[in-house]
Amino acid sequence: MAFNLSFFFILAGLTGIHSITTVTEVPVKAGDSVTIPCLYNSRHTSHVKYLCEGYKLLFCKSVVKTDQPDSSGKFSISDDKRQNVFTVTIKDLMDEEANYWCAVEIDGGADVGVYFHLSITDGMPALYVDHQAITGYVGDDITITCYYNTSGEMRWCRLGSTCVTGSSGSIDGANVTINMTLPNIFNVTMRGLTTESSDWYLCGTGDLKMPVHVTVAEKPSTTTVSSTTFDPELLTPQDLIVTVHWLIIPLSVLIIVIVTIWFTLKRANKHTEVELPDTATAEDAEVTYTIKHKRKPSRESRAKEYTVIYSEVMPESDATIDAEVVCSSVVMPAMKQQRQTVERKSEDVTYSSLVHLQDM
Repeated sequence: MAFNLSFFFILAGLTGIHSITTVTEVPVKAGDSVTIPCLYNSRHTSHVKYLCEGYKLLFCKSVVKTDQPDSSGKFSISDDKRQNVFTVTIKDLMDEEANYWCAVEIDGGADVGVYFHLSITDGMPALYVDHQAITGYVGDDITITCYYNTSGEMRWCRLGSTCVTGSSGSIDGANVTINMTLPNIFNVTMRGLTTESSDWYLCGTGDLKMPVHVTVAEKPSTTTVSSTTFDPELLTPQDLIVTVHWLIIPLSVLIIVIVTIWFTLKRANKHTEVELPDTATAEDAEVTYTIKHKRKPSRESRAKEYTVIYSEVMPESDATIDAEVVCSSVVMPAMKQQRQTVERKSEDVTYSSLVHLQDM
């Protein structure tokens, strides 16, 4: 009986090995989270998947199932039935949590599963990446950087498929280039991506692996705004009314602005007007000056008024009224011929060639 049970468990383990594929060992820093992919056979698509904690599958403890989520939030699970991969995520890892199983329930038979180990350290792990998920677009390139401080040949593998070692290679139609020029840095560039390139990949050496999920999506299309030709015949009466209203509003605003500017400029010009003196010349004009004089009483005559008439006032130059003006042919009552200067406001007028007339 013991022999039969041993044979049954061995057979179940072998079946699990061939039914599920995952990583063997993953280094993780204490307190961090990690996501582990579990690739299963297509015949298990409709079966329940779960994560089991423990060193032996027969005695492990189920912590989360696809039909029974974890209420604590520490564990989560999702099933991608299109790619036949279910993933489990473990948060806030502690030192004592290291042994797990990716398992699938088998109706009427023994469950199948595959074991993986988490190497939890307090310091930086021996192998890690910045992000366990990266997104690219069809036809573009993506680069994944893995950091390591362990020996062995580094390689880039597709989960359950081929691997690339060395400097270049190809995985399912995508060109892969590996750059290790910088110490302890493993750069992987994938070119010529297609939607079929979306999957889980592993970087690492030997049994030490770090899973990375690559998602390849179609490039977002750019929206092109097409120009249309305006056809008035296609407008309805309601459209015409709306169009007229929209035209009236800006035109009214424009008119108001123009009128306001016009009045503003007019007022500004009015305030800046300066009353300039009359600059008209005295050409061809007769100017008459009437000046009343009083002479001091003398023996011969009493002081009396007389009038002096000036005519033919001709300026010597094109001077304004503030300039000196020379007058000739001055008619005066009987008095001695003399040269007089008359000041009127700021005007300086010089008279010459005085002619005697009898007293008026």
